[in-house]
Amino acid sequence: MANTAIGPDEMGRRYDQSASITDVMNEGQVHLAYWYGREDTTPLREASRRITRKVVDALGLRPGERVLDAGCGLGLPALDVAEATGAHVTGVTVSQAEVDAATKRAAEARMQEQVRYQRADFMALPFPDASFDAVLAMESLVHAPDLDQALRELHRVLRPGGRVGLVEYTLESEAAGLEVEEFFGNLGLGNVLTMQGWIEAFAKAGFAVEEYTQCGPRVFGMGPKYIEAARGIRERVVAQFGTEAYEGLEGGLAGFFEISAGRVGYVVAAFGKVRG
Repeated sequence: MANTAIGPDEMGRRYDQSASITDVMNEGQVHLAYWYGREDTTPLREASRRITRKVVDALGLRPGERVLDAGCGLGLPALDVAEATGAHVTGVTVSQAEVDAATKRAAEARMQEQVRYQRADFMALPFPDASFDAVLAMESLVHAPDLDQALRELHRVLRPGGRVGLVEYTLESEAAGLEVEEFFGNLGLGNVLTMQGWIEAFAKAGFAVEEYTQCGPRVFGMGPKYIEAARGIRERVVAQFGTEAYEGLEGGLAGFFEISAGRVGYVVAAFGKVRG
């Protein structure tokens, strides 16, 4: 699949525009959700937090470790990680609106000493070498205009033996179809790889895969759950953003999961920085 990712400035503008409605939809999270089946009635917010717990478990984070959340979104995952593990988390995003919302959320939780956020591009991070013990990359590397450069930067800021927790879309096969490629390209998502493709990209940057779990059927296979969640907040969205915004939200979700189900997977993986 060709890389059709847009640049960080345009991506920042898009997330600036969508931050408010996304926060209403999923309360501090930008990533997808995990349900055990159609009969699972867990609300979207809590189903999304299951993804965060899965990647935390894969990384084996410990109290006092320094964690970079590369593409931190609206900030809740970083807070959940810090609370669950005792780690210190720095979140970066190219969206100032997301930084502002996340910083406010940390202050309200009285965790601003343990979790902080700043506007930065993960392809050119403003941190010294070996600054972090672990990196979270939750649905963020799919946006990288230059995936190799992004992975080199993550490698640089990790200490020897550090880990990356990846949560990302995967193609179920190389033959997933041009329709999928065009759809994701129109969204500006440039790196939807097979799992083997992700392993090879990380290996090229100096990482070794340590664990991965394919969650696609319980994430992309649950499209009706997202539509149901959107309909549950319809009145609030219409009141705050207007009818057109709500219709765009529901229609966008329907199209996204219709094209993705069965052809796009969702992996939670851990990679280790190979010691020199």
